[in-house]
Amino acid sequence: MVERSAKESTARETRPYDIVLFGATGFVGTLTAEYLAAHVPEGCRWALAGRSETKLKRLRDRLARAAPGGAEPALVVADSTDPDSLRALAASTRVVATTVGPYVWYGEALVAACAEAGTDYLDLTGEPEFVDDMYVRHDARARETGARLVHACGFDSVPSDLGAYFTVQQLPEGVPLRVDGFLRTSATFSGGTLASALTAMGRGPQLLRAARERRLHEPRLVGRRARAPLGAPHFSRETGAWALPLPVLDPVVVARSATANARYGPDFRYRHFAAVRRLPMALGAVAGAGLAFGAAQLPPVRNWVIGRYEPGNGPDEERRARSWFSLRFVGEGGGRRVFTEVSGGDPGYGETAKILAEGALSLAFDELPGLAGQLTTVTAMGDALLPRLRAAGLRFRVADAR
Repeated sequence: MVERSAKESTARETRPYDIVLFGATGFVGTLTAEYLAAHVPEGCRWALAGRSETKLKRLRDRLARAAPGGAEPALVVADSTDPDSLRALAASTRVVATTVGPYVWYGEALVAACAEAGTDYLDLTGEPEFVDDMYVRHDARARETGARLVHACGFDSVPSDLGAYFTVQQLPEGVPLRVDGFLRTSATFSGGTLASALTAMGRGPQLLRAARERRLHEPRLVGRRARAPLGAPHFSRETGAWALPLPVLDPVVVARSATANARYGPDFRYRHFAAVRRLPMALGAVAGAGLAFGAAQLPPVRNWVIGRYEPGNGPDEERRARSWFSLRFVGEGGGRRVFTEVSGGDPGYGETAKILAEGALSLAFDELPGLAGQLTTVTAMGDALLPRLRAAGLRFRVADAR
């Protein structure tokens, strides 16, 4: 991480757009566009971007009917397979938010374009391989140009990242800290989410290679320690549920935020679990995860499963309205114990679109630390994004302390 220069910030101010949403006509992209249409501040210059001008026009007309009198977005035609179009897109705006995945297949060209142009970038990836590869290949250039590259700016991994940060703020400073997160959710998935998940599961050797490469390039933390061990299955008395370790990107993101911020103490540990109330359900979840992992290792099976769920489709509004999540944290340190919670509605789509949109608005308009390079949400904009998300309806609360 390095400081952005005043000259770089001034140059970005002259660009045609403040925010461009790439992948706007996809399932999550449309939800994000709807949120932005209702919440962009007066004078915000924003645009919808994607491959099909016809679909973009249709979406813009739909937004105009839903929110008459709002700021009408411009349209930008760009394709993830056309690097020239992505370079033009990145050069036209201060912030790019993208929903186009799986990112390991379709994401790098846009990251490269933003790093080169000094354009702030956000995505929704939950793919550790992609995040590590982008650090190795583009962090250095982003630091040179002043670009902020913020991955996992949706349900993966903002509730975990901001929730752990919120929990740490309730604990003493300058002492070793331990935080465990316990996730409960009732939700369904879209075709795009399934494709990303199975793609990541099926790329074990590539994932390990990317993590190893990152470790070779990443500076070592001196005088402090920040860890995210997997943990073991156990019954959590604090939550009254069986805790199953989740081998996802979230705990890695939390540890990277802790690495960058001395407020997490000299020795910080975070573990991330699924909380399952009944033992049979816990055993079923483990078996289901094993089956999914096994299917992902067989390309014909993986492709068949992905093909049954067309990308761009997802749960309807009624189903999303019934969906919810709760992420409870248990934090300990310096003789104090605290219980906190982050909760909200539909995690994968409604809240994800909200988080991505508010993250883009924060990068575009908030007073933020003058940092550049690949950053976590907490490092890039945590103190500004947390109150934004609270105002948008996500709940961050201290549940109990003793």
